Amino acid sequence: MALKATVFKAQVQISDMDRHYYESHVLTLARHPSETDARMMVRLLAFCLYADPQLAFTKGLSADDEPDLWQHSLSGDIERWIEVGQPDERRLRKASGRAREVVVITYAGRAADLWWQQNSDALERLRNLRVMDLDSSAILALSSLVERSMDLQCTIDGGEVWIGNGRETAALTPSIRKSCAD
Repeated sequence: MALKATVFKAQVQISDMDRHYYESHVLTLARHPSETDARMMVRLLAFCLYADPQLAFTKGLSADDEPDLWQHSLSGDIERWIEVGQPDERRLRKASGRAREVVVITYAGRAADLWWQQNSDALERLRNLRVMDLDSSAILALSSLVERSMDLQCTIDGGEVWIGNGRETAALTPSIRKSCAD
């Protein structure tokens, strides 16, 4: 019998001073049996960084042709394609042709550095690709916030991110490996 996804609920109050976005979102995250708490929380962080009423979680690890999150325009076009981890370069090239913007968020320390070294030449050619990296120690702090039902506050200011639950706070500063050309 196949293992089922574990469902997590998160109410997130987002105050993004950089984009002037202030909203509360009630989110349902399905954690695939092979997914770690760290990866799930990076997906949640990705939502906070790019929060929009049209941004949605996908089937993620359960679907080969979908990213972790995506945002569609009202006409159905893919506005933003967000991948977490270290996706294959061919997958990103294909996504780059389908979406207006493609975002990759890496978080695995040395493994992410090696992934970038191996793929950076090919990825630099993708004009609509943005790659950002998160520090491993910050991801540990972010993982400590995991609960089946989470009430979180996220503040983004000057490129720095604070996510907390009232008892503890994780501070992150994403570093940009590659920016979009446009």
